[in-house]
Amino acid sequence: MNDKPTALTVEVLTQIWQRLLQRSRINPEDNFYDLGGDDALADNLFAEIAQLCGRELPSATVCHAPTIAALGTLLELPTLPQFSPFVQLKAGTEQPPILITPGVGGRASFYQLAKHIRPGNPIYGIQAKGVDGLEEPLERIEDMALFYLDELNQLLPEGPYILIGYSFGGLVALEMAQRLSEDGKDVALLVLVDTYPDPRYFPPNERLRLMAKRTRRHLSLMKQLTLQGAFSYFVRGLERRLHIAGDHHGRISPETSRLSFAQTILRVEASDFVAMAHYRPRFYRGKIRFVRPEANPYLPSDPAAIWKRLAGELDVETVPGDHVGMVGTHFESLAAVLTRYVEESSRQKMGQR
Repeated sequence: MNDKPTALTVEVLTQIWQRLLQRSRINPEDNFYDLGGDDALADNLFAEIAQLCGRELPSATVCHAPTIAALGTLLELPTLPQFSPFVQLKAGTEQPPILITPGVGGRASFYQLAKHIRPGNPIYGIQAKGVDGLEEPLERIEDMALFYLDELNQLLPEGPYILIGYSFGGLVALEMAQRLSEDGKDVALLVLVDTYPDPRYFPPNERLRLMAKRTRRHLSLMKQLTLQGAFSYFVRGLERRLHIAGDHHGRISPETSRLSFAQTILRVEASDFVAMAHYRPRFYRGKIRFVRPEANPYLPSDPAAIWKRLAGELDVETVPGDHVGMVGTHFESLAAVLTRYVEESSRQKMGQR
């Protein structure tokens, strides 16, 4: 296998990248996401590759080959290799690596957050099975944890382990930490970022509080709308609930490739909702560091009311933003907190030697 693609492949890919990313000069080693690429542009990228090169590849290929040089090499292979679920978001030389599990949809899309986590540990985003469109998504959190741990054994067989889980991914990180601990392995740090189980597993009083909070929020929004707008808002909400409770196969548009992020993320998202609905967290004997956003109109106001009874020790911290903004717009604040956690964990390990 050649380590470098042919000049013709590099030229074709460079022209596509220049057009999509609106840049006149692109180096074959430049990272797609560093240049302003996103999942929608990745779908366009692979649609053009299919048209010009006659080869349909999953959009998720760009996660493992984010440069023209790497992507060109893969494009010239007769078949794609089996990709690991661990996508490197940031290189580093310190140990152990930091692993981040994603929210619903399964995309390891924490590039900006990873850049701002200061310690020199390598950072990997865990990408869900099925995001490439070549395999079926998993529908049990226990199965997800086992799948990732089997792969993790190749990357880091001994530990210690640093696990950070965002939203739905926090449940997966928790299950991974449970199983690692049960096997006698060292979980140095477990961080849940605005993670909650399905409300059916809340204590009854907390479930009622959450229902009342969400109802007040919906009524407040509907009061700002016209009668027709309020009715449409209600119908859309009902449709979303029926969709989540229904067949869970996502809404597939015939216009886009079945291997595009636009399609695969929908399928993984639907499977994630199935998994969350059936997962009841067990008591975790270790410490959970929990990070919540300042604004949280649709999730519990007090994480301790849910998690304190499920952890040997719980520490809660608040950062700016809402559930989405804390990892998007306000990622620097979240990264600062995660940096501190990792540094504290490293100092504790050094003190134990």
